[in-house]
Amino acid sequence: MRVLLTGISGFVGHHIFEHLMKNTDWNVVGLHRSGFAGDLGRLAEVLDDHPDWNERLTLVHHDLRDHFHEKLPEFDRVFHVAASSHVDRSIANPRSFLLDNVLGTQNLLEYCRDEVDQFIYFSTDEVYGNAPDGVSYTEDYPHRPRNPYAASKAAAEDICYSYMITYGVPLIITNTMNIIGERQHPEKYLPLVIRHILDGETVKIHAHPDKKRAGQRHYLHARNAADALLFVSQHGEVGQYYNIVGEKELDNLEFAKLIAWYVKEWHLERYLSVGELKYEMVDFHSSRPGHDLRYALDGSKLQKMGYMYPLSFEDSLRNTVRWTLEHKDRWL
Repeated sequence: MRVLLTGISGFVGHHIFEHLMKNTDWNVVGLHRSGFAGDLGRLAEVLDDHPDWNERLTLVHHDLRDHFHEKLPEFDRVFHVAASSHVDRSIANPRSFLLDNVLGTQNLLEYCRDEVDQFIYFSTDEVYGNAPDGVSYTEDYPHRPRNPYAASKAAAEDICYSYMITYGVPLIITNTMNIIGERQHPEKYLPLVIRHILDGETVKIHAHPDKKRAGQRHYLHARNAADALLFVSQHGEVGQYYNIVGEKELDNLEFAKLIAWYVKEWHLERYLSVGELKYEMVDFHSSRPGHDLRYALDGSKLQKMGYMYPLSFEDSLRNTVRWTLEHKDRWL
């Protein structure tokens, strides 16, 4: 088996690569683009620990916004993970997100439409929009994207679906919630909170208009996301959607406090001091529409198929915080 993995040098992509190497005998054609999110240093760190994996990897540099001018090595399945993925930057520059996530997906579909026996599109919970308290969206809920990033992913999903109906592309779509893990870009919430604690700076907590209650998210580690993606590839059905859901919901303040506890624990073990978490509740939503306060997906479909995450949320977060502190010169 040989799979095409787009975004292999991105945060999620390199974790998926590592998981495939450890848990299958598959070969990987990795599509990489240098830029804001793509960092070959991630792959280099993984391959330094497993040099034998180089024999199973073919790395190809290509910008998905361009047509394919040369034929790629043959592959059987596609994990399309490459995407621009930050709400703030999508609000500031929506066009770049449409080019990356919509045009890039269409170019890949066009190349793959007669080539593969499975095409998995890795999407997000944000396509469904803000989830009221007590509501978790199932796979058949209509799209209600509320910012340019979410809209670009929803549009890409629809283009994928149209290629399945029109051209017979064997499509599966996954929608995944907020992902944490090692080597995450410093703009993301977890490394940002760690950096602010170390620097004694105030963390801005995305909150409701009354600034008394923080926004809520489900978090899962990238290894768990990769494991669920592999499970879907092996047991999922063409034409189906699958929610990949974090096993615990926290509000953003609870999450920041838990990060701060693990930061303090790491320092105490080394007889070092570290400052306390400083935070300010901020009403992003009223001042800048598109910052949804809560996302929530229903994960019962995968559960009924017998799927269970291999790592608990607490262990995943603790390990990620400790690893990030031990590599702070590179990843903070």
